[in-house]
Amino acid sequence: MGEAEPTRRRYTVEEYFALEEQSEVRHEFFDGEVFAMAGASVPHNLLAVNFVSSFKQALRGRPCKAVMEGVQLAVQQGRHYVYPDVMISCDPADQLAQLTFQAPVLIVEVLSPSTEDYDRGQKFNQYKKLPSLQHYLLVSQNSWLVEWRRREANNGWSFMPLVEETDALVIPELNISLTVAEIYEGTGVAPLRIVEEPVVQYAGQRP
Repeated sequence: MGEAEPTRRRYTVEEYFALEEQSEVRHEFFDGEVFAMAGASVPHNLLAVNFVSSFKQALRGRPCKAVMEGVQLAVQQGRHYVYPDVMISCDPADQLAQLTFQAPVLIVEVLSPSTEDYDRGQKFNQYKKLPSLQHYLLVSQNSWLVEWRRREANNGWSFMPLVEETDALVIPELNISLTVAEIYEGTGVAPLRIVEEPVVQYAGQRP
């Protein structure tokens, strides 16, 4: 997600919606607090575009929609509204929605320095309350790393890091098969490099 800057005033939900109608800047809302969303970097934007382009192709002919950050998500009606970087919803009501999704099956957040801890912690804890949500992806814009969290049958969440270029996000029920190389294609973000420490030879030690 883009960087967020909190304001001091507390808002009612009605005031928040009125603000969104008039403002050129999007805001997120949580328990009366409003957060202005700062502009995203070029890699941030390109990562979101890569996801949406691939998702739309995979979902062709299916009753699902993939949308970018301009679409609002009601995490909790009357309490929590956000703008995820990318969402997929197969919910019939969301297919008719004009402004706000309520039941995404997948959410992608591209990490920013000021929001990384929030996306991993408090925000994820709120997202988990969505019964529809099955997949949550946190995407680094510093190096090739996609953190894939998936809801399991016991309602717990598994974790899989995708790092290598051939590592893939594979979700058969959504017809998605997307490699890390495809996710980062054209973004200018470099692969994660592991630097091995040189072996230090000491006097009297055999090589």
